[in-house]
Amino acid sequence: MKVLIVYCHPLEGSFSAALRDRVILALTAADHEIRVLDLYGSGFDPVLSAQERLDYHTPEVNERQVEDHLVQLRWCEGLVFVYPTWWYGPPAMLKGWLDRVWIPHATFEMPQPMKPIGRVLTNIRFIAAVSTLGSPWWWWKIAMAEPGRKMLLKGIGALCHPRCKSVWLALHQIDSASDARRHRFLAKVEGVFRRLR
Repeated sequence: MKVLIVYCHPLEGSFSAALRDRVILALTAADHEIRVLDLYGSGFDPVLSAQERLDYHTPEVNERQVEDHLVQLRWCEGLVFVYPTWWYGPPAMLKGWLDRVWIPHATFEMPQPMKPIGRVLTNIRFIAAVSTLGSPWWWWKIAMAEPGRKMLLKGIGALCHPRCKSVWLALHQIDSASDARRHRFLAKVEGVFRRLR
């Protein structure tokens, strides 16, 4: 499988970086072809400009500023997000990537009366999100209803293959997690991606 890893964290020595490396290791060991898009490392600008908003609904014109990112999305069959959850959602950098890159006509067709949003990136048949959260599991699940998970796996997943599979892997209460707990989570992440077919 051709897999695009979208990585988002400003610190190279972070636990998110360790998760990214473990995902790369596992996918490589399972003979998948991978590419890594490091949003901070590449200097991606997450700000949707006024001109981009004006051009948002114009086919082809709206692709000009993000063409290289669209090439990556059209190439991949699997999409893996690795990022920390901040304030119940992805970092502004990753949200800005979604705002600027996931544009009409190139990644989805706008909904029409009595017709839902249209799928365009049907080449993507697998989406995963690997994240850390400060909140306890019960607060994230019950009180907050998992907003970040829904945004990526359901919202973005709805634009991909109709039978797109999804995986959510999260380490809760990261701020107080012991080294042993972190190592167990790294091992779990590696195991999941080694089994990906």
